[in-house]
Amino acid sequence: MTDPQSAAAVAAERLSLVESSTRRMLETVAELKPDAVTEPSALPGWTRGHVLAHLARNADSLVNLLTGTRTRTDIPQYASEEEREQGIQDGAGRPLEEQLADLRESHERFLAAVALMNDGDWAAEVRHRSGAVFPACDLVWKRLGELEYHLVDLDGGYSPARWPEPFAVAEFHSLALRLHGTDLPAVELVAEDTGDRGLIGSGPVSLTVQGPVRALLAWLSGRSDGADLRRTPDTVLPQLPPLG
Repeated sequence: MTDPQSAAAVAAERLSLVESSTRRMLETVAELKPDAVTEPSALPGWTRGHVLAHLARNADSLVNLLTGTRTRTDIPQYASEEEREQGIQDGAGRPLEEQLADLRESHERFLAAVALMNDGDWAAEVRHRSGAVFPACDLVWKRLGELEYHLVDLDGGYSPARWPEPFAVAEFHSLALRLHGTDLPAVELVAEDTGDRGLIGSGPVSLTVQGPVRALLAWLSGRSDGADLRRTPDTVLPQLPPLG
């Protein structure tokens, strides 16, 4: 059982990162040209409008989970996968100003739901749409990940090089752990700027990959082909599976 006071402290620390990330997101979107929302994003099949609509509806979905946790009722993140997809499709084609207003208002709803949580609520377990179960304080980190990864996917000038270091380091370890023990050939990862290390795949280490932690995370998360990373021996990087 997660300690309530520790969980509340973790949530508060992560919320400050979410606030900063949201400001960067709104600034990035505000600088887009009006017709940019209909142009392709870095995600196959999605325009920038799809990415923005997803970010707004994701904030609302986390309000559902926070409210369910606080009231001890079973409120799913989304009513259904079909509803989730429809919300993205319905919102994708809106003008830029409508997208911006939706992003601001959904963020305010998220903050309002957070403000209603008490220490014990943050320690309670929630079930994510993926089926994963974790303490409610992790929902704040989930929101941070949605913002930071999809800001890059927006392809509006925000690159992995701008990821906050605490986010990049934590996600580097998280994704390396998810890929450890898989059928990939064993690859040692070395973050030259932070000293962090990871190991993916299984078997004897056949390759060492080095670079800044943000560049390593960009490769692990599918936001980069890894061409900017140093490899020993100098060989082709393995093809990583999609992480969802």
